Amino acid sequence: MLAIENLDVVYEDVILVLKSVTLEVPRGEIVALLGANGAGKTTVLRAITGLLDIHRGSITRGSVTLDGRPIDHLDAPGTVAAGIGQVMEGRRIFTEFTVEENLRIGAHTADRDTIGAGLERAYTLFPVLAERRTQVAGYLSGGEQQMLAMGRALMAQPDYLLLDEPSLGLAPLLVQQMKDLILEINEQGTAVLLVEQNAAMALSVASHGYVLETGKIVMDKSAEALRADDDIREFYLGLADEGAVSFRDVKHYKRRKRWLS
Repeated sequence: MLAIENLDVVYEDVILVLKSVTLEVPRGEIVALLGANGAGKTTVLRAITGLLDIHRGSITRGSVTLDGRPIDHLDAPGTVAAGIGQVMEGRRIFTEFTVEENLRIGAHTADRDTIGAGLERAYTLFPVLAERRTQVAGYLSGGEQQMLAMGRALMAQPDYLLLDEPSLGLAPLLVQQMKDLILEINEQGTAVLLVEQNAAMALSVASHGYVLETGKIVMDKSAEALRADDDIREFYLGLADEGAVSFRDVKHYKRRKRWLS
């Protein structure tokens, strides 16, 4: 199990970004982490994958463990070797390299004799990448670049895959395709921590979900319970009652105050 317990994260020694965050990603499960821009979702991922230092961040309290072993002291290559892959927001592919070169970079911690199997898995999951394996990655569409970023992360054969806003900027048809791919990756045995603003998509694939507001976990429920929650339906799914529209700002203020108290 990938677990975060009572985690505090500070940037530049003064800005408290995460406050007593606790969450779990069981092996083989999909867990959603929801929240608005600036809530601290990406910081949670950085704390897991050893990228806080690059952004002048540090853990001041709490722990990150993988199957009971502390991993918050590891750097980014160390977390990949431990079995955690990440797809960052914005894809971050190497635009001047070919598709296959990008994929091979993702296998830098893997044994050489597993690279062929990794490529075969990526090309099976994402057939469009097989068709474009010699193409320069910068000429791929946004959806294809997202697939490439996911394929690259899977080359290290991670037990856990962290996805940061994989549906961002994609057309509805591609969002559905992304949803299907996440489910397929999970069915192959990879657990997923899905960070998303598209709550409808995230909660449709996840078994459990957390809601992060201004650095604090304010909801921790099954995905089914979150889908049925009135606050989630209004704030994240856009399903507020028509008769409540004129009172929405007041209701938001009162509910958010209750969440964060």
